[in-house]
Amino acid sequence: MSRLGEALYISKPKISELLSGKLYPRWELLHDVAMELGVSVWPLYRLWRHAALETENKSRTWVEKSSARVTMTATRATPPIDLSAFREITESGYRLYAGVFLIAGACDAALQETYDQLWLSWNQALASHDIRRYAFTVLRAAVMARTPHLDGRPEFSKAAFDTVALQTITDADQAAEQIAETLALFKAMSRLPDNQLDVMVLRVLYGMTDKNVSHFLGLPLSTVRSDERHAIRFLEDILSPPPPFEEGDQP
Repeated sequence: MSRLGEALYISKPKISELLSGKLYPRWELLHDVAMELGVSVWPLYRLWRHAALETENKSRTWVEKSSARVTMTATRATPPIDLSAFREITESGYRLYAGVFLIAGACDAALQETYDQLWLSWNQALASHDIRRYAFTVLRAAVMARTPHLDGRPEFSKAAFDTVALQTITDADQAAEQIAETLALFKAMSRLPDNQLDVMVLRVLYGMTDKNVSHFLGLPLSTVRSDERHAIRFLEDILSPPPPFEEGDQP
């Protein structure tokens, strides 16, 4: 912190305060720190701006004034080539997953945050045990941060109106029955542990094979199949419980 403060002509206490996260920094200061540390400023700027407006409730005037001194040029907005290739391969699938939980605008924001976070941590992603798992974990965090929650569980019932099952139904009565069943299924699914929920979202809503789910989530095939079995058993207990035991029945 002392060396960073000397390079930026900022006191060590100010640097400490900045890195502690207690105060939301102006972009002018954060930009200088990022440049000194060799951090890519474009993805950092987008994340900073979004958080200022959506999380910190800063005004647009404050945001503009905080970045007025810094000139951002398009030449800096070039992610690593391998990250661009990774995005091209994964974005459509990530959009499907995010679309289960989020409406269009929030879905776009979650995807942009995901790839900006990956841009900033791309070296760590490449060095991770499985880049697919690393990236999906980043995506999931961005999606769940924007997903409404009820009693600590993700609320995604609106997605019932855009599932593959409903899109293939033309009969109105059949559609109404399917919607009711799907709403009940989604409510039960929201109670699943994270990995089981992700597996069932991809298996039930989009009909992915176990192998495709394994590839998408970056999880071993055996783990996916185990999660699926446990999830199905739990959902069956919730949606199709055994009849209540009555006096006189044989155990």
